[in-house]
Amino acid sequence: MPDHVVSRKPDWLKVQLNTNDNYKYVKRVTSKERLTTVCEEARCPNIHECWGQHRTATFMILGEICTRSCRFCSVETGHPTPVDPDEPARIAHAVAEMQLKHAVITMVNRDDLPDGGASVLAETVRAIHAAAPKSSVEVLASDLMGNAQSIAVVAASKPEILSHNLETVRRLTPQIRSRSTYERSLNFLETACKLDPEAAVKSSLMLGLGETRDEVLEAMDDLLAVGVRILNIGQYLQPTKQNASVEKYWTPEEFAELRERALEKGFDHCESGPLVRSSYHADDQYAHYRKRVHPLYADDSLDPAESSAKG
Repeated sequence: MPDHVVSRKPDWLKVQLNTNDNYKYVKRVTSKERLTTVCEEARCPNIHECWGQHRTATFMILGEICTRSCRFCSVETGHPTPVDPDEPARIAHAVAEMQLKHAVITMVNRDDLPDGGASVLAETVRAIHAAAPKSSVEVLASDLMGNAQSIAVVAASKPEILSHNLETVRRLTPQIRSRSTYERSLNFLETACKLDPEAAVKSSLMLGLGETRDEVLEAMDDLLAVGVRILNIGQYLQPTKQNASVEKYWTPEEFAELRERALEKGFDHCESGPLVRSSYHADDQYAHYRKRVHPLYADDSLDPAESSAKG
């Protein structure tokens, strides 16, 4: 990594706190159902916008302890707790109660489980579809150790968006991601595309870890080559002193230019900005994507199930 490390956040990364009634409502529902959110565990800078303005959250399943120790992540590493068989139902109940149009489910790495947690992730998708049939579901999966059977289990649950993050460029992956490889992530995404051609397959990159613009463009090409059509690009922010340092704060103008390049290259949708995260404005993003790819969805009143029936 470069020797130069920047420490002061620029003005465009300042966020406004918003602990209004919506924020308190989301906090109350997640606490009542004993649910974990990546918003809190990963110290997301958008929590006040998502909870306070949009009254939505990204649920994190399979506990609060990860079996890996990636240098960008603040989620605790250690020995995970046993799988909670009631968790999918509790999440589905929360999604229905909150009347979410689009539910996002992510997970900690569970390398201690034979399937990496795929069966629990799939059961959560099915539970949400049953409890809230008008809600679309997006899953952000771990690499599941590249196990094709585990990936197939998740794909078979039919999430509307199947996502796995490449996170960073090829050169930096060994330094930043624990027990993960660049190629395994690409293979996961390619397998997901082949297993369910109707699903929107998505990935995300974080910038500021020492990558070059050319390396980012190369990562875009790699993602397109395996079938990814939705891309999120955001600024890495150091969550704790123990995590990797920020090497550069990319400007809003640079993010805007990368978005233009992504769309020119062939992505159907790209969110690119300093505060963009994997699930940033996920509901609006999915709505935009399906209108672009499936003209039948141009009517917002038409839910995916109804559209499929008419198609």
